[in-house]
Amino acid sequence: MEKQIGKYSFIAGVVIAVLLGLAIKQLEAAQDWLFTILVLLGLVVGFLNVSGKETKDFLLVTVALVVVAYIAGAQMDMWKSEVQFVGKYLSGIFSNIVAFVVPASVVVALKETWELARGE
Repeated sequence: MEKQIGKYSFIAGVVIAVLLGLAIKQLEAAQDWLFTILVLLGLVVGFLNVSGKETKDFLLVTVALVVVAYIAGAQMDMWKSEVQFVGKYLSGIFSNIVAFVVPASVVVALKETWELARGE
């Protein structure tokens, strides 16, 4: 059951991140709440969805994803001006993906550190 909750939280987080990035102007009033939901879903994914053998793969993939999304989000001015029509949406999607993935990766990294410290 926990695996299912984690799986659906991951799917919901990705969908919300993309939709929030695409509808950035239309959802301006609800943006803070949706951003908070992204962070909470990231925490749920970190606690319930990743364990055991998949931990190292998950951390490697999330580090790559966060680095790329962060760099792309940091280039927001370029995205908005040089990539016409879709640049502002891509920038929003990248920022939201970082908000979703970072809490999950922090939780998984702390869980793995705890397991390493315990010596199991």
